[in-house]
Amino acid sequence: MSPHTNTYDPETLPDILPFYYKRLFPFGLYCQWLRYGNPQNNYFANREFSFTLKDDVYIRYQSFADQKELEKEIINRCPYKIDIGAIYSLKPKDHKTVKASSFIPQEKELVFDIDMTDFDDVRSCCSGADICKKCWTLMVIAIKILDKSLRDDFGFEHLLWVYSGRRGVHCWVCDDLARKLTATGRSAIAEYLSIVKGGENQIKKVILGDIVHPSIERAIEIIKEYFDQYALRDQDILNDSNMDKIINLLPEKKRSEHLRKIVCGGVDSETRWALLTQELVRPGVHADRVLKEIMLQYCYPRLDIEVSKGLNHLLKSPFSIHPKTGRVCVPIDPLKVDTFNPFTVPTISQLLDEIDDANKHPDDLKIKDYKRTSMKQSVEVFENFIRKLKKTWEGNLIKESDMNMEL
Repeated sequence: MSPHTNTYDPETLPDILPFYYKRLFPFGLYCQWLRYGNPQNNYFANREFSFTLKDDVYIRYQSFADQKELEKEIINRCPYKIDIGAIYSLKPKDHKTVKASSFIPQEKELVFDIDMTDFDDVRSCCSGADICKKCWTLMVIAIKILDKSLRDDFGFEHLLWVYSGRRGVHCWVCDDLARKLTATGRSAIAEYLSIVKGGENQIKKVILGDIVHPSIERAIEIIKEYFDQYALRDQDILNDSNMDKIINLLPEKKRSEHLRKIVCGGVDSETRWALLTQELVRPGVHADRVLKEIMLQYCYPRLDIEVSKGLNHLLKSPFSIHPKTGRVCVPIDPLKVDTFNPFTVPTISQLLDEIDDANKHPDDLKIKDYKRTSMKQSVEVFENFIRKLKKTWEGNLIKESDMNMEL
């Protein structure tokens, strides 16, 4: 396969989306995931999908009887964006024909949305929708911290991490227990994982108690792996223009000017951090806690709690195309997140070129098209996720069968 550039022109999207949906979207795996072994009748049919079409035409409460119907509608409409919602008590497409009180969301994956724009007050390399290799480290840290906490603290096993296509990541917690959580339960988990709190006007956004919870200590250990390179070298958080931000996070307001003079004696952020650490190690200052608060404020994942706690909230679908960048929203292997590079995620234009190249090799035509392109590795991550998930619902079917036999 010949090398390709990752160039993409948003103006071409209407012309190339049909190709993507017909040839590359992994409908079989996708619907297998969302059926979950069909634990109840109409489990898939009662799922809400929403489409964003050309010119920002937004259609909610779409639902489909099966894969064939979903596939046909997506290929027909070619949505610029696909969002996934909850499983309702009735088919979402029929919601206007029933009483509002009988149309209620019953299940949905527990989801998390981490967006780089929420870190704009602590990153100096980029802002807004822009990202670079330097600030992408924040997403690596976020995945490692949240994945570890959701598995170790809550016992969840089936976490699907997905690149948003532009500036963030999403997590779909797909365990049976997670899908059945109430809004209260979802909110409790999201609050537990939220340490950085306060809006733009809040200066100090992390306050630790005298005893730091083990999950926070674990998060700090993950942050420490990246802090020197990310915060001190790449972001230069103690440079002259950022100095006041750090000084304002310290508890000793009376000594702030003195501390600033001492810290400014360093030539770079690494030296200044060492001087700050040294100066704070005094009786009654709680230096260790103060430094941990700074590390957490600059590096701990920031969550949109509203996305996580609401059952009727929608989230962008895996394998959707981001219309601005043209990149595919691909699954990420959390065990290999250090090597994941958002800038090499294929664009839809690149995939079209790759298929053209692949078609020159007829011996490979029996292989699925998406496995003949640079989507291959991401689809395999998705396959492995579904394979593990499938074992749980097959196990549940065996348990039900055994119970019925006992009866």
